[in-house]
Amino acid sequence: MSLAFYFDHHVPGAIRDGLVARGIDVLTTTVDGSEDWDDERILQRATELSRLVFTQDADFLAIAHAWMLRERDFAGLVYGHQLRVTIGQAIRDLELIAVVMGPEEMRNRVEYIPLK
Repeated sequence: MSLAFYFDHHVPGAIRDGLVARGIDVLTTTVDGSEDWDDERILQRATELSRLVFTQDADFLAIAHAWMLRERDFAGLVYGHQLRVTIGQAIRDLELIAVVMGPEEMRNRVEYIPLK
């Protein structure tokens, strides 16, 4: 069983489509009705749903690091800078994370793509 993702509205639909075509569970803020929520609330929602947030919005990094310092739990965060990861690389790396990592390994963790 693979990990599930929660995509914020900054993520191109092509990444979602590529993962879904590979059998990876992806829920977007648009589908969930949370696209107008602030980033902290989105991270909380994803955690409630046991989903990793994937974002290309650097503001999430500050929130996740603040939560780690306060020992506030979150399901995990994957960040990929818009200019440093292609759509194809994002799909491959996110699929790898979803299949190889477990929920406890990603809990309270920030992972960056592209993977090295």
